Amino acid sequence: MSNTSSTSSFSHLDEQNRPAMVDISDKSSTIRVAIAESRVYLPEMIRKEFNGGDINTRKGAVFQTAIIAGIMGAKRTPELIPLCHTLLLDNCSVDIQLVGEEAVIRCTVKTTGKTGVEMEALTGATVAALTVYDMCKAFTHEMIIRQTRLISKTGGKQDVVVE
Repeated sequence: MSNTSSTSSFSHLDEQNRPAMVDISDKSSTIRVAIAESRVYLPEMIRKEFNGGDINTRKGAVFQTAIIAGIMGAKRTPELIPLCHTLLLDNCSVDIQLVGEEAVIRCTVKTTGKTGVEMEALTGATVAALTVYDMCKAFTHEMIIRQTRLISKTGGKQDVVVE
């Protein structure tokens, strides 16, 4: 059943307004890339531990662990977000930089397929942010995951560039 004839403006509802996966069978495969960002405020007591491009704790290197967690999160998106298609990811990378008082996390996901990878990029950035929080909470719980947002997506019907 295709969702293209639905009277609803929401793509994940069928003609009877029931939840439904979007039918992508008629779409063409294209190269699709999405970049998402999460920002985590780190209090000074945590930032003081930043050395050599990372924060080291008894649990290990915070940013390195968060990079792995972000990639794993992106790969597991359809298990976490209802109605997401299972995608074969061509690439996923996570970059984390300390910028001022924040850990700025960028997750870039690429696939060749019939549907975009925005949710994978957003999930990857979010899981990386949660990992930073988890690994640093022994210092303080005053961290704030301030923002997670889509930066850009290309491929498919339209490209979106927020930044």
